Amino acid sequence: MLDRKIPLVEMNDISISFGGIHAVENASIDLYPGEVVGLLGHNGAGKSTLIKILSGAYKRDTGTIRINGEEATINNPRDAKAYGIETIYQTLAVADNVDAAANLFLGRELTTALGTLDDAAMESKAREVMGRLNPSFRRFKEPVKALSGGQRQSVAIARAILFNARILIMDEPTAALGPQETAQVGDLIKQLKSEGIGIFLISHDIHDVFDLADRVCVMKNGKVVGTARTKDVTKDEVLAMIIVGKVPAGATPGPGALSEHRPVG
Repeated sequence: MLDRKIPLVEMNDISISFGGIHAVENASIDLYPGEVVGLLGHNGAGKSTLIKILSGAYKRDTGTIRINGEEATINNPRDAKAYGIETIYQTLAVADNVDAAANLFLGRELTTALGTLDDAAMESKAREVMGRLNPSFRRFKEPVKALSGGQRQSVAIARAILFNARILIMDEPTAALGPQETAQVGDLIKQLKSEGIGIFLISHDIHDVFDLADRVCVMKNGKVVGTARTKDVTKDEVLAMIIVGKVPAGATPGPGALSEHRPVG
C-alpha cells in the first residue's frame, strides 16, 4: 500500500558545478505519491540539470537523494531505473518506424521458447497497459510516425510505466501540441496520479503547470527561489518568482529568493 506521507523523492542540498560554475546550488525538492510538481524557470535556471541528477544523467557533487524514505545511490540512468525513475524527454525518443508494442518493449523484447520474438505477447501486454492509460487508443498496428502528438506521448508514457516506474520526469510534455492533444496529455497525467505515480513536470508554460501541477517549484540562477501549492499562489506571483525571485506569502522561500524573503537564522 502506498504511504502518501513518505515522499517518493527527497533531494536535499543538491549541488553540481561545471568548470567552476554552479549549475545547481543547494537545491532541495520533494515529490509525493500521486502528486505533480511543476518545475519552472528561465533557460539556464538549473531545473533540467537538477532533474538530470535524479535521472542519473549527471552525478551530483554534493547533497543527498532519498527514494521512499531511504538514501539512494544514483550514478547513472541504470541506477535511476532500478529505483523506478523514468524520464520522458520532449523528443520522446520513440522509434517511428515500428508500432506501439515494439516501442514499449524496445530493448527488452519478449521471446518465445524457440528464441523468436513473441509479437503476440508483446501486443497483448501493450493493449493491457494502453487500455489502462488511454482506453481510446486503437492504432496498435500502425507505425508510431503515423500517430498524433498526443498518441505518441501515450506510447512514451506507457513504455515508462510498463516496467513499474513510480517516478516520472516529464520534459515539456505538451510542447508543440494543439489544444485537443494537450487536453489528452492532461488526462494521461490525471490517470497516472490516480495510480500513485509521482511526476516532475518541467515546463516553460505557466498555464500548463497551473492546469496540471499540485505544487510549483521555481528555480533561478541554479537555486530554488521558492515552492508553493498552485492553489495558494497566482500566475502573476509565480511569474514574479521566475523573473525577479520575489516570493509571495503563499510560498515557502528557498536559497534563491530575494534576500528580504529568505528565512532568518
